[in-house]
Amino acid sequence: MLADAGLGPEVPGERALAFPCRNAPVDVLLVRAADVPEYVQDGVVDCGITGADLVCERGAKIDELLRLGFGSCTLEAAVPEEASIGTLAGLDGLRVATVYPRLARRLLGEIGLECELIQVTGAVEVAPRLGLADAIVDLVSSGNTLRTNGLRSLGALFSSQAVLVGRPGGAAGARRLAGILRSVVEARGARYLMLNAPEGAIEAIAELVPGSRAPSVIPLAEPGMVALHVLVPAVDVWRLLPRLEAVGASSILIVPVERMLA
Repeated sequence: MLADAGLGPEVPGERALAFPCRNAPVDVLLVRAADVPEYVQDGVVDCGITGADLVCERGAKIDELLRLGFGSCTLEAAVPEEASIGTLAGLDGLRVATVYPRLARRLLGEIGLECELIQVTGAVEVAPRLGLADAIVDLVSSGNTLRTNGLRSLGALFSSQAVLVGRPGGAAGARRLAGILRSVVEARGARYLMLNAPEGAIEAIAELVPGSRAPSVIPLAEPGMVALHVLVPAVDVWRLLPRLEAVGASSILIVPVERMLA
């Protein structure tokens, strides 16, 4: 992400834990994600990148400056496959193992559940098999780890991803960095669409293009034909192309966007 923002780090070696960035007075420190909230809160660094789940779990007094669009996962409750529990409500009064006791207590309490939380530091999936707990609350990405360990999810409690955080009222440099990274995040979610079409198809194409105020329209040398340029959400491209062809679009090009601010 730093490289895409034009701040590629100058890494002197694979084991380096601190290094400067190119083209800007930014120094990068590599630390454990769980330690980042305290580093930011205590002013050791101006800002940091960590998981939204860890920000909530650590309870540090910091602000979320930007969601970065990677590292997505959910905090889910799960039970052994053979358990009779079918919903989150069935956890009430049971023993639940988790690496996130503070966050789990808050989230379970918000839906009216009182559980005995057992804090573990790793391999939480084996807790039910060892008789340590009746269920677990843990981060889930694909769900493969749960299935491999004979567990099934009862549902998601919290959605997380990587976030940029800073101190409330902190350094102006942190806010500037957030703006630079925002241009990368927004660009990753967009594609630049270029196509040719008959003039009579402009209105129909404009109605199809999601999230756009209006496409740019450029006359072509061929009478009655125009070129349309517009930004579209990357996730909509696959369903958009056949619809554009159906209303007369041709010579369609989709290209990535390096940086943008909407």
